[in-house]
Amino acid sequence: MRRGMFTAACLGLALVSTAFGRSEGGARPLTMADVLGATTASDWRTPELADLLYLDLEAGRVVIELAPAFAPAHVANIRKLARQKYWDGLAIVRVQENYVVQWGDPESGNADRARELGAAERQLPAEFTVAASAVAFTRLPDGDVYAPQVGWSNGFPVARESAADGDQAWLAHCYAAVGAGRENAADSSNGSELYVVTGHSPRHLDRNITLVGRVLTGMEVLGGLPRGRGPMGFFEDAAQRIAIRSIRLGSDVPEAERVPLQVMRTDTPAFERLVESRRNRREEWFVHPVGKVELCNVPVPVRQPPPED
Repeated sequence: MRRGMFTAACLGLALVSTAFGRSEGGARPLTMADVLGATTASDWRTPELADLLYLDLEAGRVVIELAPAFAPAHVANIRKLARQKYWDGLAIVRVQENYVVQWGDPESGNADRARELGAAERQLPAEFTVAASAVAFTRLPDGDVYAPQVGWSNGFPVARESAADGDQAWLAHCYAAVGAGRENAADSSNGSELYVVTGHSPRHLDRNITLVGRVLTGMEVLGGLPRGRGPMGFFEDAAQRIAIRSIRLGSDVPEAERVPLQVMRTDTPAFERLVESRRNRREEWFVHPVGKVELCNVPVPVRQPPPED
């Protein structure tokens, strides 16, 4: 990948269920909005401030949640870089239509001109997978082309193998996934060059690049950026690059400037009902409900906490 939301408010209908695929006879199918409206405070979680990354551009703000359970070394290095203000004044160097937005140091390949990494590591081991038994998992009952099983772990879309098949789990390249660019060598990343998936989910990249998190809010900012006209969406003219004002950890952003966010928990009956609403689309418009859904087509809702919370 190197050169070389708030709630996704799609409406759907669901059979009222206590587990995937089980309906209570005679109940009116609920919309996704109905499911969300019936949630309680216990159905939501507040991300740790040290796991939030605030990307500020002239066009607006993007808030990313990091995933230390899946990429601990990369997340630790990203925290170091953010605290050093490494990205301030650097640039978005690539905006490829229906694919990714990528940022970092345009001079990273020039030893004489590259920005110093300071206390951050220069090279990290690939963190493509973790032990499946080490992370929580809510399984999607439907099949997947790229993995034996798919589902969610603490709000992140993931894929995995069973213990018999290798006991591996990994983050999936769904829309809004954030990854760390690398060269050809698997262990050539250090987290200084990051990208966000902004188009159709490129799942063929799973287990080939270290994913470090996902965007919680601000995808509309990234989606509105001008596209690069060079190969793979890179900006050929340095003047076209998009300046980064700052990237900060949530814990380093003054409280008055933080965006209060909550993420829907993915280990609750409420989330099971939400998933079922995406699997069985029973609005009047639908002629043939499918009864299944792809992992990346289930949005994990993000909200600002209501006043009563």
